Amino acid sequence: MLEKFGHGGDLLTAAGLYGLEAGQFVDFSANMNPHGPPDAVRAVLQRYAETIGSYPDPAVRGLRRKLALHHGVEEGSVLVGNGAAELIDLVVRLLLPSEVILAQPCFVEYGDAARKCGIPIRTVALAAEERFALTEQAVRHTMANMRDQGIATGTALWFLGSPNNPTGQLIDAGVIRLLLAEGERVVLDEAFMDFVAEEKAYSFISEAASGYGDRLIVIRSMTKFYAIPGIRLGYMVADEALIAGLSELQVPWSVNSLAQQIGEAVLDDISYAERTMAWLKEERPWLTQQLEQLGLDVAPGHVNYVLFRIPRSFNLKASELQQLMGERGVLIRDASHFEGLGEGYCRIAVRFRQEHELLLQTLREVLAGRKAGGR
Repeated sequence: MLEKFGHGGDLLTAAGLYGLEAGQFVDFSANMNPHGPPDAVRAVLQRYAETIGSYPDPAVRGLRRKLALHHGVEEGSVLVGNGAAELIDLVVRLLLPSEVILAQPCFVEYGDAARKCGIPIRTVALAAEERFALTEQAVRHTMANMRDQGIATGTALWFLGSPNNPTGQLIDAGVIRLLLAEGERVVLDEAFMDFVAEEKAYSFISEAASGYGDRLIVIRSMTKFYAIPGIRLGYMVADEALIAGLSELQVPWSVNSLAQQIGEAVLDDISYAERTMAWLKEERPWLTQQLEQLGLDVAPGHVNYVLFRIPRSFNLKASELQQLMGERGVLIRDASHFEGLGEGYCRIAVRFRQEHELLLQTLREVLAGRKAGGR
């Protein structure tokens, strides 16, 4: 399978599976901004040789300062890490909750971090019939079950994605506030929040920086929006005392100097952000409409990827569609590997119109072949 290491974007594995060179694929399996890195990244790379001989700033002060100004929080409330994955792992290791609660389907690394520490996992199912929304009813039901089983309030840890990966759904603010009002601890993964047009209305960064102690943590990724996955870069915002504790647990120099310089540079590129939002506003609705016209069931979402289900009438599993598309040079994500999704679910990134047209034409060929009983 393409997701050999649990993620999309693995061109080397794709080359081995489908018999093409890595550069021959059009990759819809990884949710990166198709504009590529901002021009500022190239400028940083060109001058980086001048500073590579020096140690990076162990406190990442320049980037933390910029991120704090960007979000209107105190610098002490920000911790930068080697991608969001490191930060997820740090939170679990420091807080060591009685259990981790996942609203599935969700990002696999929440559960991975819990399993590495031997922490039990409790799941809340997100239903397609409810547009994969996490409802207050489901939250209240889960909390009631926890109390009945002797799980004390505030000892567990809820890991929630908003927007959620792979569904693209935002969590209603009322659900988050309910959890906090009940004394629960919440890690809110906002890795794709930069792609949301009304970001400030949905983000909980300001709340995380003050007033909730260790009960609200917001994690962000810089690799998706700025298309720099090769530079592992993420950050979290939380109460200053909690950030200090996490910082002590962090491996020294986990954020290298190149990542720090690139992080500072991309935050200044306002035109890049505006161009990205204008592209997404046009391309996501168009792609959704085209997929629906092919007879696919598209889940509603807000960001730079689309989750869809292959109806049973096609007699085609997601793994089979991925194989047939990959053989034709188009990579998609088999989303059936996400807990809580069936064998007919796929996820694709939103890219440019010309690439979408290639994707759609390849899908037409494959789906028509299945209806005709061929391969």
